[in-house]
Amino acid sequence: MDRVVLPSMLKPPVLSGGNTIVLLCVSPIIIVFLLFLLSGLYNLYLHPLSKVPGPKLYGFTAVPHLYHLIKGDWHVTLKELHDQYGPVVRFCPISVSFNSPEAFKHIYGHKSAGEKPYEKDEMFFARVRSIENISFTSSVGHRRHRRLISHAFSAKALSSQEHILKQYCDSFVSNLEKYSKEQGGTVDIVRWFNFVTFDLIGDLAFGESFGCMDQGGYHPWIHVVFSSVKFFIYRYVLCRLNLERIVSMLLPTRLKKGAEEHHAFAREISMRRMEAGVKERPDFMSYILRYNDHRGLTAEEIFENANFLVAAGSETTASLLSGIVFYLMQQPEMYDKLVKEIRGAFNSQEEITLDGVSKLEYMLAVLQEGLRICPPIPAELPRRIPEGGDVISGYWLPGNTRVGVAHWAAFMSSSNFRDPESFVPERWMNDPRYADDKKDVHNPFSLGPRNCVGHNLANAEMRLLLAYLLWNFDLESASQNYEKWADQKVYAAWQKQDLDVRLVKAARR
Repeated sequence: MDRVVLPSMLKPPVLSGGNTIVLLCVSPIIIVFLLFLLSGLYNLYLHPLSKVPGPKLYGFTAVPHLYHLIKGDWHVTLKELHDQYGPVVRFCPISVSFNSPEAFKHIYGHKSAGEKPYEKDEMFFARVRSIENISFTSSVGHRRHRRLISHAFSAKALSSQEHILKQYCDSFVSNLEKYSKEQGGTVDIVRWFNFVTFDLIGDLAFGESFGCMDQGGYHPWIHVVFSSVKFFIYRYVLCRLNLERIVSMLLPTRLKKGAEEHHAFAREISMRRMEAGVKERPDFMSYILRYNDHRGLTAEEIFENANFLVAAGSETTASLLSGIVFYLMQQPEMYDKLVKEIRGAFNSQEEITLDGVSKLEYMLAVLQEGLRICPPIPAELPRRIPEGGDVISGYWLPGNTRVGVAHWAAFMSSSNFRDPESFVPERWMNDPRYADDKKDVHNPFSLGPRNCVGHNLANAEMRLLLAYLLWNFDLESASQNYEKWADQKVYAAWQKQDLDVRLVKAARR
């Protein structure tokens, strides 16, 4: 019987060194691909979130979501996903977005006794430095920070700070008049809203203005803030891809140097203000230092909070006011109605007060509609489902699931608002056409224990600035690509384009 030679009995081929290297390189790639494929298939069909609505590709991998974050159009993409899939959308293997009022309250609102809080997603809110501030800390840490900082934003504090707000509004108007004359009557209103809000919040936080309005330009510190916003998203994307070790390598030298210089500058003026102690002048530091005790904050923590409040409390208000001017310029009837209300309520600029502007019904409606259609924070602020899981909007979600409500996607949803893409202040004035709007989803300053601590100051600031601007000037559009201004990218905050406006000194009766 002839011997049968099986393939396994044949002499193995001799591989050259080059072939061996190729096999060694290819094998890990194949293994990584197979692991990626198996992980994606598990996410799609076996993961506890597999029954949550959403596109298959987004459930398979986080890459599409991260791609749109880097592209700056995630807010638009997420809205489109909600339009297609409804109020609950799975947009990552472990991330779910909601846009209903009930989900907003459930995720961000106060918890009942015994219920665990929804902690902030530590990857998204990762601290650059080891020192905590009111935003970048746990729920327990937040209570400690807020107990002290809330004094600086109380109704009493706001009342005592009114003369400071009016001082900066006066400077805003006088500098607008001065620089508009130098530029043929035209100014970029985005820049000037940034100038006044940074100058004001810098003075309240550090006791010193940045001098933007007087110089007609940005302080170097502010350039660093704007540059850092976009890198904040890039950093988050790299961390989601498990590439956090190379973050510092990819950070541009210019940005590194700028951040170091900013930190040194901010720390110097903050420490100088703290050393001055409690002053009669009612800035943030006076209130913080007056109520600080052994249970309070260290000097470094006070500095980190002041540093954070400057960034969070300036650009956001400027974004809102810029958006409102844009929409008013598009609708002359609304603009005229608002101007008539403001100029009919006051006989002089000195009469414009916090109490007075709080009674301007149409202006309050305009501001509410501005907060809906161009919210200062358009994206979601992710939270983590606590251990043991929870049920939201009828879906059980396991512990550690990332959840959130994206403001712009929720506020622009036709399931929440009629004519969502139209700027209609009347919806906030009991217009029967908008009686079915789900206004309880509109929480631009968030809600619950971690809502914006400075929302009262922000409301006062935006009301006074808008009233001062329209009492003093007639506004006309001077931008060439005006219609496209609203098509902005978002990197945690709006990337605002220039918005040129022609200012004409208002005629007095």
